[in-house]
Amino acid sequence: MENWAEIRRLHRAEGMPIKAIARRLGISKNTVKSALACDEPPKYERPPRGSAVDAFDPRIRELLAEFPDMPATVIAERVGWTRSISVFRARVAELRPIYAPRDPASRTSYAPGELAQCDLWFPPVDIPVGLGQVARLPVLTMTSGYSRLPGAVMIPTRQAEDLIAGHWDVLSGWGSVPRALVWEGESALSSRRGGKVKLGDEFEAFRGMLGVKVIICKPGDPEAKGLVERFNGYLETSFLPGRTFTSPVDFNAQLSACLNDKAIMRMHRTLGCRPFDRLEADRSAMLTLPPVMPRLGWTASTRLPRDHYVRIGSNDYSVDPIAIGRRIDILADLTTVTVRWGDRVVGVHDRHWGWHQTITDPIHAAAATAMRLRAGRIAGPVPADDDVQVRSLADYDRAFGLHETVA
Repeated sequence: MENWAEIRRLHRAEGMPIKAIARRLGISKNTVKSALACDEPPKYERPPRGSAVDAFDPRIRELLAEFPDMPATVIAERVGWTRSISVFRARVAELRPIYAPRDPASRTSYAPGELAQCDLWFPPVDIPVGLGQVARLPVLTMTSGYSRLPGAVMIPTRQAEDLIAGHWDVLSGWGSVPRALVWEGESALSSRRGGKVKLGDEFEAFRGMLGVKVIICKPGDPEAKGLVERFNGYLETSFLPGRTFTSPVDFNAQLSACLNDKAIMRMHRTLGCRPFDRLEADRSAMLTLPPVMPRLGWTASTRLPRDHYVRIGSNDYSVDPIAIGRRIDILADLTTVTVRWGDRVVGVHDRHWGWHQTITDPIHAAAATAMRLRAGRIAGPVPADDDVQVRSLADYDRAFGLHETVA
């Protein structure tokens, strides 16, 4: 190869005659002439040699034409092959595709606004949640099929109320709603009975508010949501390493910055572009957000017991004791727990993402102590601002018909 290239250079670039090239390189003139006459690099080609399998080739083809899936060992037995099976197997592997039925693979593509795939990712990192507790919390991840628009938010639990609130958080950030949501069989959102899928009541109401379709994948079908699985892998390898988090709020803040600054601008090999390049077309084909915000999170209505605490998940939150015995409404989203007595707010707390804790508002505790003092159930001075009236004894005389005799 080197002589061929140098001969052509000397003759074409330097203008050297054939004799001079032969003397300089120490080769014959015929070799120089052959190199100049060949426009392609020289290539060593060994003449084909026959194989012992050639005599069995027609019979192999007959069997493969009738039985394309027949194993090579069975074919060898049928044709009487007694030598090395590796050589025979190589010939069968070479001929089998000719007789195998055509089975072209389908290429999955998505229309703008068509769907988004959803999943739960569990990052292997301990997140401080307050009161000395740490937890490994789930992250709801979503990926649009057409543009690969990413979305993710950490949520306190994988229960339906928190999953639905997480959906709304991501979709609100997108500013639009895909026409279908693809989920695997998440037990909090759906169940399978008699081969039919039934959505939970909360998720059914939520999808009705959005006006979207929900597709639940069949068990054992991971390819059905491969886009979001790859997105989870990206978060695992490109977002998580080297980061520390002080709280779920800090985690979501760093995650949102990564998605908006990096993930949406990274090149996708299968698309040949970035999610940002397809974003406008994808969003314009999606549905608009509903005009009325869905009721999200945990909701309950109950009478406030004497201990004036309500339970959300496994945590207890204090309520103003003025509502004891009254029917109250409880609403808890991803960040806040709110308790109402009619139109009056009788309790507001930051939601605790840990477990088995009692969250007490000092104002509620002081109000309960004052009430117990008034009722005489505990010893101590009556609060100074309490207006205590002293009834006249003459009132009791009149009530019982007793009158003084005037002499």
